[in-house]
Amino acid sequence: MDKFQKVKDLVDSIQKDAEKFYTGGNGAAGTRLRKGMQDLKNLATEIRKEITEKKNAK
Repeated sequence: MDKFQKVKDLVDSIQKDAEKFYTGGNGAAGTRLRKGMQDLKNLATEIRKEITEKKNAK
């Protein structure tokens, strides 16, 4: 459950960069947003693996 909270925190942290990129066209914010999205993908993959392990351990 700790990792799920990290997902929520990560989404909150990249929201400002998303707004700056999409509304203001700020290229640096776009770069930070892409990095944040990659981190989000990696974290989601970790969570999926953890869920599968717990499910199969039953």
